[in-house]
Amino acid sequence: MPSKIRVWDPFVRVFHWSVVAGFTANALFTNAEKSLHHNIGLAVLGLVVLRLVWGLIGPRHARFSDFPPDPGAAMDQMREMVSGRRNIHLGHSPLGALMIYNLLLTLIAIGVTGYMQTTVAWFGIDWVKEVHEALVTWAEISVVLHILAVFTESRRLGVNLPRSMLTGYKSLPDQSPGE
Repeated sequence: MPSKIRVWDPFVRVFHWSVVAGFTANALFTNAEKSLHHNIGLAVLGLVVLRLVWGLIGPRHARFSDFPPDPGAAMDQMREMVSGRRNIHLGHSPLGALMIYNLLLTLIAIGVTGYMQTTVAWFGIDWVKEVHEALVTWAEISVVLHILAVFTESRRLGVNLPRSMLTGYKSLPDQSPGE
């Protein structure tokens, strides 16, 4: 019988889906020249700042100490994937951790360059706009890779990762000895 374990606290889940909504709105639906775009961007940046704080003081799986960036562990996870071994991580996997750090840093940089474009000192400076747009493109690529990885790992491991980010619970399949 699968075990059901609470992993994601309400703040992490609300943060995740709020950033999804804000980023999607700004990337696809708002006009970059309008205040709605700027306000959503500032809200996403504010959410990221709150997440950084929560990463220091939140519950176990929300803390950055629970998923440090570890390229060696990420390489081990890739070897597991290739070899067919299954190692289910209760919190973030090593590859997931690297993606989270990538997305948080990218969102900060997008927010900072976006804000710069609204200031007198940086308004109309081409390189600021170009960096902002390049960062958005990088974030979009990262989001697509994140979604593909979530669904691939859900299928490979038998753990519905999207559902866990909605409910807060991971339903872990029973593992045979040696798995």
